Amino acid sequence: VQLVESGGGLVQAGNSLRLSCVASGSTFSINAMGWYRQAPGKQRELVARITSGGSTNYADSVKGRFTISRDNAKNTMYLQMNSLKPEDTAVYYCNVLAVGKVYWGKGTLVTVSS
Repeated sequence: VQLVESGGGLVQAGNSLRLSCVASGSTFSINAMGWYRQAPGKQRELVARITSGGSTNYADSVKGRFTISRDNAKNTMYLQMNSLKPEDTAVYYCNVLAVGKVYWGKGTLVTVSS
């Protein structure tokens, strides 16, 4: 499974961005999908996750502001990020669980200015 993220950029605090992750390859084997992020000097952390059945969970820091979704027909996952804060600045990575293996994208940088 190959993953390509897009949609990152520089935005002012309070604005919105939508990230996309397109999967290719053995996409039929994909189960859960998720977004992680890694800020400078910090460990990578889970932002949001969605199962094949559509169940979702979010990090407390993004609940109510971010929404994860997936379009299985397009093999694409999204992360709608609203009310962005400077502390959301990070590289955002797409993550996929498929047949017991974990795959990662190369990441897309999100920078939120105050």
